[in-house]
Amino acid sequence: MKNMILASAASALLVAGCASDGGFQRPSDRVLVGAGSGAVVGGALGTLAGGDDTRNAAIGAVVGAIAGGAVGDYMDRQERKLREQTAGTGIEVERRGDQIYLNAPADVTFRLNSANIEQQFYPTLNDLAATLIEFPQTAVDVVGHASTDGPADYNMDLSERRALAVQTYLSNQGVRPVRMAAYGRGESQPIPGIPGESAENRRVEIVLTPITDDQV
Repeated sequence: MKNMILASAASALLVAGCASDGGFQRPSDRVLVGAGSGAVVGGALGTLAGGDDTRNAAIGAVVGAIAGGAVGDYMDRQERKLREQTAGTGIEVERRGDQIYLNAPADVTFRLNSANIEQQFYPTLNDLAATLIEFPQTAVDVVGHASTDGPADYNMDLSERRALAVQTYLSNQGVRPVRMAAYGRGESQPIPGIPGESAENRRVEIVLTPITDDQV
């Protein structure tokens, strides 16, 4: 099984330009497959923001940090906006403490066996990018998951490429690359209570974590 992919906070993500398509920005096919020069591979490198002080400090140095007492309100306002934007899109928003999890099922975001983002998902990602820009003091982890249907190595690779595709799209829309990291988890983290082979496990999660002043 391949190691997970982490986007380096020290390197700028290389993204391609956009072309106008139906009133919103459509990235080129090269962007859609998620190829970025800021990606590095390492089995021990990546942890989600909140557990990686070095990464949090790098983000805080660029975008600043939230005072500890203001975190709850900051994330509350961001959560409300995200719930409004994702209503009716099939994207689930879940609050876990001070973190926000967005669960994008694969059938909403990607064609079967593809890391090309579905065109119908562009407006949702555009809205998400706008909110991330409005609330810059959060780290953004994009995590790809797969079901156990098919070879494990293939599922790991596909989950990585899908996570990178979403990360690259958001970067292309103006979200600072230093804030973001992309990971593939393959089959290793099925939804609790859901059989591993279930299609529900084919998903991309976007995890938003506040950067607080005690982390920088």
